[in-house]
Amino acid sequence: MNRLTTSWGAYELARFPEDPRDILRAWDAADEYLLRHLHGTDDTPPTALAGTVAVVGDRWGALVTSLAAHTGVPVTQISDSFLGQQATRANLARNGVDTGSVRLLTARQEPPERIDVLLVRVPKSLALLEDQLHRLAPAVHADTVVIGTGMVTEIHTSTLKLFERVLGPTRTSLAAKKARLIFCTPDPALPRTPSPWPLRYALPSDTGVLAGRTVTNHAGIFCAERLDIGTRFFLRHLPRHRGHERVVDLGCGNGVVGTAAALANPDAEVTFTDESWSAVASAEATFGDNVPSGKAEFLVGDGLSALPDGSVDLVLNNPPFHSHRATTDTAARRMFADARRALRPGGELWVVGNRHLGYHVRLKRLFGNCEVVASDPKFVVLKAVRP
Repeated sequence: MNRLTTSWGAYELARFPEDPRDILRAWDAADEYLLRHLHGTDDTPPTALAGTVAVVGDRWGALVTSLAAHTGVPVTQISDSFLGQQATRANLARNGVDTGSVRLLTARQEPPERIDVLLVRVPKSLALLEDQLHRLAPAVHADTVVIGTGMVTEIHTSTLKLFERVLGPTRTSLAAKKARLIFCTPDPALPRTPSPWPLRYALPSDTGVLAGRTVTNHAGIFCAERLDIGTRFFLRHLPRHRGHERVVDLGCGNGVVGTAAALANPDAEVTFTDESWSAVASAEATFGDNVPSGKAEFLVGDGLSALPDGSVDLVLNNPPFHSHRATTDTAARRMFADARRALRPGGELWVVGNRHLGYHVRLKRLFGNCEVVASDPKFVVLKAVRP
């Protein structure tokens, strides 16, 4: 846990779930820059925070916690991250903020009908930003204050053009601590067009039982515009089990791995789980289109926390190794430990990852065994059996 010090006050903040080994902060210089601007400086007056204030993409609740603690005005957070939303709840509570003034919405829920102040934490995915702006545009009016924030590496010409195309004229600030602000003046005369997302496309011929089948991708999921090469390699080497099995697609993304497992084993019951609401919505659509009579459940949450110990036969996992811009194995560590708990004795965890990540070391330490199923110069598929 770390303390964020702002012109309004200091706040104890942490990511979720809290891990004493995770030294990453729950905010960055972009959050600090935006809060400093909103408070006002010698060169700029404070921003009037009144009416409906919407905060989009607040990663761990730093912005919402600071705003709600200081202003007392109602704040709506819109997030696609279950973990980010849980972090916001925890950070509000630990700082004694009245949660009655904060409304937490997911990226799949309807946004407020009118927005007077729109604060956007620019996401890593331009597609997610595009979808968010399209969905929010009908609620924005000529007097809406629109300010975005992000690190210099996250704000590109394409980012500014997207704000201009969807909302109105846009400019950017000078950089401060490698962060920038985006100022957009809404133009009500711009046509309000629907979001181009979700995107649907047919899978290539080298994807096993999924060859030629259609996948659905909502904005913001990993490799939403194409099938990533790691998953493609995994699909060619999935286990072909027989009989009734409880299978989990852990960190399911668009659900192609779990859908392939269901097609290969029609008697299987497949659980798709991810911390992204958009990912689980994508997986549900992908599965529904390709296995309409299959047995499946779809969970948005923290890994396998909703599943009982020893209740699963097979876990399939392509773990992320980034948390926003930071490279970290925190998510993989937790996924592997979660899988071991949920697997029955003799149950199997199958993992695909870049060779250089060395997942075999952690799996062998955790499970006592690890087998290389397949490999190429870039990727490796590993199997660990629950003792």
